[in-house]
Amino acid sequence: MIRLNQFILLISFLALVSCKPSSEKEEGTEENSPSAILGIPSYQIGDNVPSDLVCMVNNAYMGKKQFEVPFEGKTYYGCCNMCVDRIPKDKAARTAVDPFSSKEIDKSEAYIVLVSGEGHVAYFENEQNYKKFMSAQ
Repeated sequence: MIRLNQFILLISFLALVSCKPSSEKEEGTEENSPSAILGIPSYQIGDNVPSDLVCMVNNAYMGKKQFEVPFEGKTYYGCCNMCVDRIPKDKAARTAVDPFSSKEIDKSEAYIVLVSGEGHVAYFENEQNYKKFMSAQ
């Protein structure tokens, strides 16, 4: 029974760790990060981030390839099975509001920008809206 409990704790821990953005890592582990191992570049605040590195449920840059979730001919991304299950069921996981135009947009077609050191992202309709938004700040 103890081994079963230990196994359950291990699985729970791994599930929690797998849903953390790459910015929530210990110091000095950059060379062992998923980005470094997979040859994925690191991104800075303000950078355009590829959609496949973003959990669209958590709206977070994760620093590694995410699970593809095809839905109605488009591809969305999630970090774990819970996110993968949620995307087809929850429109809020598939849409966002462009901070510049206030228009609702589809996350699968968005220009995604890293907006914080904690991995938060913002979705823009296009690069021009992002640049206009930044110039208005």
